[in-house]
Amino acid sequence: MKLVRYGPRGQEKPGLIDPDGVLRDLSRHLYDTDALALSEESLDRFKRIDTNVLSEVEGPQRLGVPLRRVGKCVCIGLNYSDHAAETGSKIPTEPIIFLKANSALCGPTDPIIIPPGSVKTDWEVELAVIIGRKARHVGEDEALDYVAGYTIVNDVSEREYQIERGGQWTKGKSSDNFGPIGPWLVTRDEIPDPQNLDLWLDVNGQRMQTGNTATMIFNLRQIISYVSRFMTLYPCDVISTGTPPGVGLGKKPPRFLKPGDVVTLGVQGLGEQRQECVAWSRET
Repeated sequence: MKLVRYGPRGQEKPGLIDPDGVLRDLSRHLYDTDALALSEESLDRFKRIDTNVLSEVEGPQRLGVPLRRVGKCVCIGLNYSDHAAETGSKIPTEPIIFLKANSALCGPTDPIIIPPGSVKTDWEVELAVIIGRKARHVGEDEALDYVAGYTIVNDVSEREYQIERGGQWTKGKSSDNFGPIGPWLVTRDEIPDPQNLDLWLDVNGQRMQTGNTATMIFNLRQIISYVSRFMTLYPCDVISTGTPPGVGLGKKPPRFLKPGDVVTLGVQGLGEQRQECVAWSRET
């Protein structure tokens, strides 16, 4: 099942994508896609709905963040060895954890806003895990039982802010619209093996990133278990699990985003995103 939220920013309604790829309105059955909606009981109930009785949503629709309110966005850094190598970093011996501010999250086709004075805004396609129930000190063998579904995150990063300005990575990861997420939440049952998914990202139609989740340094079970030792995970928390090689920082010479660039990206079975880069203004 593919759950979405559609409509103008701040006015999104819950919906789903039916087996024929048609957007259907789910608002008669669901107030919004929140923590209660991610329980196994709720997801099972939605799966039993005859999608043909749901109203078809007409016309092109903006898709928003597929969750009403993300609790926290936890990110894993340098989780592909070839990505670590291209950035000149050592392969981590334990997962690197940082947080992306929730104010950075946006829909999958909302623009990437280049911050004032930015010179090194970069791209990162990532598989993201959406937590479905409270997880605290969970074992690796049971870790995937806490997953409600999967989605895509573009972990947009300002490398000067991240690397050259001191302190933690968070300030290089949290500008407005630095976290396109979606297009939808794909429930766990539709992705039988999340450790064998292709990822890709293009800039202006040129392939930049190609990878597969099989090459992660730390797999999803390890990541969820590890993170749950240091913080309690709750329904609607998102874990973005790292990016494969091909980021702008690793190009020779480095290449970064500028207004007018178009970024498209996808993960096998999880759909695609598209963002146009725009300069910051008080109206964006």
